[in-house]
Parts: sequence; C-alpha cells; structure tokens
Amino acid sequence: MTRAYNFSAGPAALPEAVLREAQAELLEWGDARASVMEVSHRGAAFEALVADAEADLRRLLAIPDDYAVLFLQGGATQQFALIPMNIAAPGQAADFVVTGHWSAKALAEAGTYVDARIAADAGAPYVALPPRAGWRLSDDAAYVHICQNETIQGVEFQEAPADLPAPLVSDFSSTLLSRPLDVSRYGLIYAGAQKNVGPAGLTLVIVRRDLLERAGQPRARILSYAEQAAQRSMLNTPATFPIYLAARVFKWLEREGGLAAMGERNRRKAQALYAAIDGSGGFYRNPVDPAVRSWMNVPFAIHEERLHAVFLEESDAAGLLALKGHKAVGGLRASIYNAMPEAGVAALIDFMHDFQERHG
Repeated sequence: MTRAYNFSAGPAALPEAVLREAQAELLEWGDARASVMEVSHRGAAFEALVADAEADLRRLLAIPDDYAVLFLQGGATQQFALIPMNIAAPGQAADFVVTGHWSAKALAEAGTYVDARIAADAGAPYVALPPRAGWRLSDDAAYVHICQNETIQGVEFQEAPADLPAPLVSDFSSTLLSRPLDVSRYGLIYAGAQKNVGPAGLTLVIVRRDLLERAGQPRARILSYAEQAAQRSMLNTPATFPIYLAARVFKWLEREGGLAAMGERNRRKAQALYAAIDGSGGFYRNPVDPAVRSWMNVPFAIHEERLHAVFLEESDAAGLLALKGHKAVGGLRASIYNAMPEAGVAALIDFMHDFQERHG
C-alpha cells in the first residue's frame, strides 16, 4: 500500500508532515505521558496548546486585537443558524448573496431566525458572481452574508465586497488559510476545519468583538458566541484532537513560509490545472467565469458523459483519489487545498493528458 494523492473536497488531505507528527505523539504527547486525546481540556498543558494555537492563527492571518477567535464544533452548517441567533434580533433583516449550493443553504437556515433577504442571486448553474453594483442591500440588515468559495460549483470571491451598509459575514470553509487575508474587511468569518485547517469536528469563528455585544436572540449558553469567547472556547469539552491537529497545521504553515508563500503555491497549482483543462481542445471543460474561478475546488467535465466513470476508475488505480464531482452537479472535481503538493497536481495533469490521448 502506498499513500495516494487525495483530491477530496472534505474531509480533505492533511499535510503528511503533520500526520507523521501526530503519529509519533499519538500515545504520548509531550510530557503528558498520555495521548492528547486523553488529557483534561482544563489542564495546564491543553490550555497552553489552545493559547499557542490561537496565537499562531492570529499571526498567520494578522487578526486584529478587536476580533475574537473561537474553536467550536458543529461544522460550518451549524453556524448558518448560530450567526443570526447571535448577531441579529428576532425577525431583523439579513441580506444574502446566493452564488451556489452553500450560500443557498445558509439563506434557507437563517430564515428560521431572521428576515432572510436575497440581495443578489447569480442563478443556476452558478458559474459567475452577481456584479456588486446590482446588489439590493437593506438599510436595516444585521449583516450581509456571502460564501467566499462555493466548494461544489468552484466559484470564488477573490476579495471582500466593498461599500456594504452592514457587517460582512463570510463562509470561508474552503479557502481560509489558502492565502493572505484582510480580516478587518469582515465582521465575522467562519470555516469548517476539514479543508485547509484540520480534521472534521472543529469549526473556526473569527468575529469582531463589537458584534458579540449584540443582544441577539434567546439561546442556550452553549450556542452563544459571547459565552464561548468569555470561556476561551471551553464552555464545554472542545474537540481536543482536532484542535491539536489544527495547531500542528498552523506550525506547518509557518514552516512553509506563511500564507504569502502558500498563496503563491496555490495560485500556481490552480493556474496549471485550469490551463490543462482550457488547453484540451474541448475534451475537458470548466464552465466557470475565469475571473472568479476557485483556487481550491476545480470542477470539470469530459465532453462525453460516459467517460466520467472510466476516468474515475483509471485515476483511482493511478493513485489519484476522490475526483468524483458532487452529486448536485456531477462530472469531476479536483480539490487542491494547501496539503496537495504541486507534484500531485502535476501528476493529475499528466494523467489527464494520457487519458485524453487514449480516449479522445
């Protein structure tokens, strides 16, 4: 058995160096004489781990002091409900820009708690972003919500939209830590960890502290961002092993040169893969507007539908895993997160060229 290149959209590949660190420390973490999964989250050692992880994340993203960092559970999907519960009054307006599957999900879930309004909708099949000038924004909205990167459709905001009348809230699940980011342009950023941060089970929320002061809606303490911030994300037992692995990923990112270096690497990977698709003479195709193509998730199709199954069978045998497109759109998809090395993308491109020669 050999480790393959894993193009899964999530849970996604983790850096091999991080997995090897975890493997070496699995039975005995540091001086604990026990696994990190077995020690108390109230103990000094684990509290120091969380504090160090937060410090590293703040340094990587240059997070301003007036933002809280929360290590939560429940996935990004749970935040669809927790965000309106925490930063909007019951029935208050909230504006949503719908650009694909996940922003549509966020809109639907928030509708239970707020007057969820569609400020703009790119429209199916979601291959472009609605121009900012055409957004219909509410004067009384608690926030404006976008999905920074639509994992399924492969559409991405390359930067934060400007001139908004309310705080910008963004689902960063598939793009956080992939490049430098100006956190100050957002009121709240949230992300499931299982793309670029760590394993499933951890969710990051980066929220401007003044938003924590909003009354929000009646909710249990465990669902309160303000309570979680006051308790340093330890109101209850946190996801200890995912936090440990995320902390190791943060250290790995720093060793790799930080987010500027990672961003350059990710840009090269994406450019190479899109060039292979666009240069195939129509054998492969990606329908997304080139100006908003995702760096992280590259959906593509073969001109003959019957060849998708053949491609998947042969690519798996070649050590290229999880290239099946999401069931909502079909086709193929390569997710090329931070842990995917340039050699992995090169191997995929070589396979695509070979496959076209044999089946074109």
